[in-house]
Amino acid sequence: IGRFHLDGIPPAPRGVPQIEVTFDIDANGIIKVSATDKGTGKSHDIRIEASSGLTPEEIERMKKDAEMNAEADKLAKERVEKINEADSMIFQTESQLKEIGDKLTAEHKTAIEYALTELKMAHENQDLEAIQKGLDNVNAAWKTATEEMYKSQEQGASQAEPQAAASGDQTQDVDFEEVK
Repeated sequence: IGRFHLDGIPPAPRGVPQIEVTFDIDANGIIKVSATDKGTGKSHDIRIEASSGLTPEEIERMKKDAEMNAEADKLAKERVEKINEADSMIFQTESQLKEIGDKLTAEHKTAIEYALTELKMAHENQDLEAIQKGLDNVNAAWKTATEEMYKSQEQGASQAEPQAAASGDQTQDVDFEEVK
């Protein structure tokens, strides 16, 4: 029906740009679409008017169709959101494994990778129940791994403190004089 481009968005990694798109359809069949880049504030909009006016009966029929399809639209929206959530979780988990994977125990890393593989398969098959189960499993695996990682860091820090105190006994307070 219409097309426009939102130019001037600076290059950024996936998921960083935030674009807000709004659609407004009035009773006369006029569609207003606007897109705003939240980072730069740059926006663009378009107004699309029907080339032939709609009769009141056509408008009423369209409203009834929209009301009848509201539940199906809601389910379709939930489906798309769940698939997008899985896609985002896959991307984030792969990034985190690259970043801190070497700090995880082999057992925890394997558990995360296994849960991630299950999530990828569910995402590929677009099985919503399996996607939810996969999301839960990935989150649980990360929770267990990070709790263990923080516990080991706390233990390492508490063991380092007595050593610092022992070495603190060897410090000396001295005076010095600058000679010119």
